[in-house]
Amino acid sequence: MKPIVFVLCILALTAVLASPVSAVGDPTVTITDYRVNPSVLMPDSIGTIVITIKNTATSASIQENTGASATTAGTSTPGTTKVTDINVNIENIKLEGNGIIVLSKDFQRVGEIGPGQSIPITFSVQAPSDSGMYFPEVWIDTTGGRSTRYPIPVNVNTAIGIQKQAILILDTSLGGAANPGEEIPLTLTIRNAGQTLADDVTVKIENMSTVVAPKNADLYHLGIINAGEQEATQLVLLSDKKASAGLVRIPVTIRYNAIDGVPRTQSTGIDLILKGKAELGFVSVDTSPPRVTENTPFDLTIRIENTGTGEAKQVSAKIDLPSDGTREAFIGKIKPGNDAPAIFLLQGTGAGNYPYNLTVTYTDDMGVHTLTRQMHMWVPANDNSGNILVALIILVIFGLVVYRYWYLPKKNGDGKLPWVKKN
Repeated sequence: MKPIVFVLCILALTAVLASPVSAVGDPTVTITDYRVNPSVLMPDSIGTIVITIKNTATSASIQENTGASATTAGTSTPGTTKVTDINVNIENIKLEGNGIIVLSKDFQRVGEIGPGQSIPITFSVQAPSDSGMYFPEVWIDTTGGRSTRYPIPVNVNTAIGIQKQAILILDTSLGGAANPGEEIPLTLTIRNAGQTLADDVTVKIENMSTVVAPKNADLYHLGIINAGEQEATQLVLLSDKKASAGLVRIPVTIRYNAIDGVPRTQSTGIDLILKGKAELGFVSVDTSPPRVTENTPFDLTIRIENTGTGEAKQVSAKIDLPSDGTREAFIGKIKPGNDAPAIFLLQGTGAGNYPYNLTVTYTDDMGVHTLTRQMHMWVPANDNSGNILVALIILVIFGLVVYRYWYLPKKNGDGKLPWVKKN
């Protein structure tokens, strides 16, 4: 009997040494996320349910001794230890409709999932004809473990569970005309047209345009905007003088936190219509001939230049000099940086100083404009000194003739001229 008892003791000791000595985190599976697409199904429509299955044990393992310890010369030598990760073997995944029509078949023999690992599973479903909230269940069966049941809410054409959101709308108000080369004052108004508040609202002016850019700051903080309310901020933009007239879009990014704390971003923009503005001035005033005299026809030429950013169109000029002739000139177009002549053909006027008005009418992208400038013209009297000298010479000659051939003979008493012979 003693040998038999000894053998049984040895076998029992071996069994104890070969059994697991520790187990860390018994593994199982759970559903960590799900998505219903679309989030609200219409009656009889088709959608998908995507679930994420995860092994709950992040580092599950077992340790087992593979041999008995030995004692030699009073020294104990431990046996070897084997460490093995614990995987979860999934045998079957099924979606129980509970009113939802499940189009996908069961997923069988999915396989093992290691500690901390996860896999996505997608089911195709069809909504019923009746609206309402439905709760299909995901059934997961594992080998040697407990089964998992997880309900998933599915919204079929109801307002229940639909998250209300903030809707931010950007409105722009110009404080003046948008002219190339000038500052453009703007008022930005952010209006919340949604049903929940928007927290920590910021507006960023994106500097992506070479034509228009912010003058100072490009980031504005508006804080909280409740549903149905609005906040406004002022800013100034700078425009390039060489920019062409037309539509310019400036990108704007609006960032805020939703009521659930999730950051949201909206992209919008500021639309500006740059309008060219013509600015007309005067270069020179010339006459032909250069010296105008009274009652003499002459040409008056006034050169008009455009120093603005837009094209001047339908340019015409008119003067009110008291002289017959052409007192109105049509020029046409004057592009920025160019000039053009206004020519008036006049019949002449009397001597004197004549103030007159030059009126220029033109149009540009801003509308119709009239420019008036007062000017002067001096017309000297004709120079008659030459005619007076000739008259004096003629008068002297005539006096000499009278003196010689009339006065002297009469003085002699006979009344005869010197060449008349006496009897």
